[in-house]
Amino acid sequence: MKRIGLSILTLILGTAAFVHAEVEGEIAIAVEGKTPAAEVSQAAGRSPYFLIFDRSGRLLETLENPHRSDRRRSGPSVVAFLARKGVTFISAGEFGENMLQAMRNEGIGYLEFHGRAEDALKQILASKRES
Repeated sequence: MKRIGLSILTLILGTAAFVHAEVEGEIAIAVEGKTPAAEVSQAAGRSPYFLIFDRSGRLLETLENPHRSDRRRSGPSVVAFLARKGVTFISAGEFGENMLQAMRNEGIGYLEFHGRAEDALKQILASKRES
């Protein structure tokens, strides 16, 4: 069962908006390329790839986004896809309102981040250690 911290805290840190939650499952980062050095994708639902990391920061797999070309509601479809993979935290440049609602419904935390995936991961893991 997924567990998420009840105290949701939004922080503005430079170019990142963070919804703090306990990271207990996998972490997904929407990216433009297939490596941790890739830029974080601006639109989560239309991201070409997702990098999946465990809670210690180890890369588990790189997934192509099967909903990238969906004409409508790609965000909620992506959330369902990632939730089936055990993801409890997602990072991307921006999230659409439908995707945000789907993440709330699934108890998935998120980080809006502009930069490289490896830097987003560092920020997520550092936040996890602070909580």
